[in-house]
Amino acid sequence: MKKILIANRGEIARRIIRTCNRLGIETIAVHSEADGELPYVSEATESVLIGPNPVVQSYLQADKIIEQAKQRNADAIHPGYGLLSENADFARKVEEAGMIFVGPASHIIEKMGDKIEARRTMIAAGVPVVPGTEEGVRSLEEAVIEAKRIGYPVMLKASAGGGGIGMVRCENEQALSQQFESVKNRAKAYFGDDVVFLEKFIQTARHIEVQVFGDASGGVVHLFERNCSVQRRNQKVIEEAPSPALAGNVRTELCEAAVQAAKAVGYTNAGTVEFILDEDSNFYFLEMNTRLQVEHPVTEEITGFDLVEWQINVARGESLPPQETIQADNHAIEYRIYAEDPKTFMPSPGLLERITWGEDARIETGYEAGNRVTPFYDPMIAKVIITGASREEALNKSHEFFAQTDIAGVKTNLPLFREFTESQIFEAGDYTTASLAEWLITKKEAQQS
Repeated sequence: MKKILIANRGEIARRIIRTCNRLGIETIAVHSEADGELPYVSEATESVLIGPNPVVQSYLQADKIIEQAKQRNADAIHPGYGLLSENADFARKVEEAGMIFVGPASHIIEKMGDKIEARRTMIAAGVPVVPGTEEGVRSLEEAVIEAKRIGYPVMLKASAGGGGIGMVRCENEQALSQQFESVKNRAKAYFGDDVVFLEKFIQTARHIEVQVFGDASGGVVHLFERNCSVQRRNQKVIEEAPSPALAGNVRTELCEAAVQAAKAVGYTNAGTVEFILDEDSNFYFLEMNTRLQVEHPVTEEITGFDLVEWQINVARGESLPPQETIQADNHAIEYRIYAEDPKTFMPSPGLLERITWGEDARIETGYEAGNRVTPFYDPMIAKVIITGASREEALNKSHEFFAQTDIAGVKTNLPLFREFTESQIFEAGDYTTASLAEWLITKKEAQQS
């Protein structure tokens, strides 16, 4: 593998380029008109304008991306995460074009990328799943019937893609009626498929995911878990590894269930098996993301492995190391820095006039000072990963980092992190998927009193 086209943008493109440079692999960056000045474009070996600003006219142009890869003699295409990364048709076209897709095979993406099909597969494999619908719900009338059967609150979710973009919590029939068409439309816009389904919303839940890898010989290993329970609008904003929520044999059982899930579909390359952990430490399969995750750096920090390198090696046919050789040490926390109003979480695009980062942190960013965060894409500015010998040390280093960090030109969620990371519930590690929202309500009430 001598040349890889990166079918993505921003910080994940830079992340892939960095590993490719170390491995002596040339890279091709694709970019929209709005992204032409971003650092990843100049850092790649070569670059190509792929289209206008909207994602549907640029980064989702599968045929155009593949054609550019062929014209430029790429051996492989790395999809990053989001965009086309879980698009089975794209992976299949890459394979048919005679190139390597740096990810799971197209038939696996089809099976597990479809969240409904993934639920069926896990049930057959004996992995516990969250109660929900076994088929897509095509109409609001059908959704109302199924929601009554499952019991409110429910999660209305896109079948073709993960993340908070394609899901919403519905407390009652009125909320479901209001959100149904909106979620379908977002699913179509972001994932190319408007099929949605329902799952029971588990109260007092923790969102725990396990990093897995599979190779062509059938080997599957895990690289331990990540806690992704700090969320806003159902999207993760803080992730950490290992999870402070796991005790006793639960960690072992959870990781073994993730490996079982991956083996059930003959999984290859990087994947993440996501679970919901209830207040009694029962866990349920939520979904499997057939790609590298935004939060993969915390796993790299505790294991010492480069997961992009692992992806490339597996794609080249190499075998994975034995499970017993994979050990975890230290504690890592990742913070997603967004250009957004910290009070409303609404995007705050604009010119990044100044960026001053704190010390002693790993920073994965798609921007430098002078770049512009545009309204066309996810407004994440950077991921900050802070590692310590213990969780307490990682937290202390986090406080110091945020005290030293400043971004001018756009609103950011830095004030949120400065305060929430010093809250009792976060410092205790006893938070759930509802904790951030509850903390914000408590804070607002205190300010008004």
